[in-house]
Amino acid sequence: MSDFWIYFQIGLKHVLDINAYDHVLFLIALTVPYTFKDWKRILILVSVFTVGHTLALMLSVFGIVAVKVSLVEFLIPITILITAFFHLFTAGKATKNESLNLIFFVTLFFGIIHGLGFSNYFKTILGGTPTSKLLPLGEFALGIEAAQIIVVFVVLVLSYIVQTVFRFSKRDWALVMSAFIIGVVVPMIISSPIWNR
Repeated sequence: MSDFWIYFQIGLKHVLDINAYDHVLFLIALTVPYTFKDWKRILILVSVFTVGHTLALMLSVFGIVAVKVSLVEFLIPITILITAFFHLFTAGKATKNESLNLIFFVTLFFGIIHGLGFSNYFKTILGGTPTSKLLPLGEFALGIEAAQIIVVFVVLVLSYIVQTVFRFSKRDWALVMSAFIIGVVVPMIISSPIWNR
């Protein structure tokens, strides 16, 4: 049981790490257009991310996929930027099935890319034989899922406060937060090591 908590906490800290705020930024970008009544949709999106993240970790840990770290570091903020821009231009518009499918794809893609970005560190933690890696991967995935639910809950509470106490419209909240995220992510893209080739 102690092994479960070790990998669960690694997953939890992986998302909630203040120095790795790209994960939190993506979750904020993903959540800003929604409210508490959309909790099922948000839970599905968060779970889609976890599936992508775990799949990428599994493929990397078992040596099936290997991607350059500089490319992954570049793609992570790109995916955040796409999500923020999407919500910037669709703020206040009715959600359509096509747009939800796009968000599912971007969320899954982000999960895969982020999983690849974390794979080297995770391989170091795991060590051991391939058969001993499946259970820790599952425990780690549960930690990620729990941390993401915490972040999403905090964003939804802030959204509720801003929209009820400060009288922001849902559209204005989505516009302001999406613009803020874009402002944070663009410098990350500009300073990416991929430009130094």
